[in-house]
Amino acid sequence: MLNMFSLRGLPWVSSSDGQEKVELTATELESLRSELADLEDREAHLKAQLEHVDEILRSARLSGYLYIRTRWKPLPGEPPPIDDTDVDDWLPRFIVLHGSCIFFYLLSTDLSPQDSTVLSDVVEVASLPSITRENGEMQYCFYILTRHGLRIECSSISKIQVYSWLSALQTDCKLDYEPSTPNGSSENNCQICTWVKKTEIR
Repeated sequence: MLNMFSLRGLPWVSSSDGQEKVELTATELESLRSELADLEDREAHLKAQLEHVDEILRSARLSGYLYIRTRWKPLPGEPPPIDDTDVDDWLPRFIVLHGSCIFFYLLSTDLSPQDSTVLSDVVEVASLPSITRENGEMQYCFYILTRHGLRIECSSISKIQVYSWLSALQTDCKLDYEPSTPNGSSENNCQICTWVKKTEIR
């Protein structure tokens, strides 16, 4: 067991029979016990993280890393928001669609989410035009709008991943499909796919 620790720092002495042994003071022994306890705690934490990831992969409807940013829909009478499309404030998050909620984790190994959104609060889901990040990387985008006006914009380099999220959210949130074409776009351009909860739109 002692070989697992920093043996160079331990006081080795030779006994009368030629065997080497370690002599520790009470303080050194307590420090060694504390180090053992820390290792056991870390092992337990890592085990809990692995079990959590395994549970997500087995039971979640959908999960994966996406870049996200949040915006608020202006209230009636408020001026339209400033166009900040080019602002690169996307943050990577591990998103989990499980049960009746969308959970937002900083990392897939985190035991608790940073935030969550109830699916019953989602009134609109739609694709967005693709963007080019500052590093030149192309990303496909969509957004989730809640009844409270919170707009969660999500992006990924994978078009298939974005389609999977749109399809899953459309089904789980029970939204109706409404094809629409962006302003200034011709019918030959890609449509923006929109799903809305019509009973919630004022």
